[in-house]
Amino acid sequence: QVQLVESGGGSVQAGGSLRLSCTASRSTFGSRAMGWFRQAPGKEREFVAAVNWRGDNTYTADSVQGRFTISRDYAGITVHLQMNSLKPEDTAVYYCAADSRAYRATVLTSTSAFDSWGQGTQVTVSS
Repeated sequence: QVQLVESGGGSVQAGGSLRLSCTASRSTFGSRAMGWFRQAPGKEREFVAAVNWRGDNTYTADSVQGRFTISRDYAGITVHLQMNSLKPEDTAVYYCAADSRAYRATVLTSTSAFDSWGQGTQVTVSS
């Protein structure tokens, strides 16, 4: 079974930084767009950022634009989310996900476009 494993979560004060990583257990994920989503208590899961399969096209949510950066390594099976200038409202469980379709030309933001998910990593930002 394919697995996505996130790491790098933790607790930080407002204004601090964290770097999340997600590694796929199968090299075929190099052909799929990868995304990060987050879910705060009592709220729906929301899109944060995504990168296409080649790593040359990214999209970030308005709420994190200019603060968060998504990237993937050359082999394509590890994806990073660099989070700077963190705010208390960024507190959530962050999930890594893989696109359900290989070699998709566009980067999608809907949870329904992703069919493989990690277990999530907690990010807590205190004021």
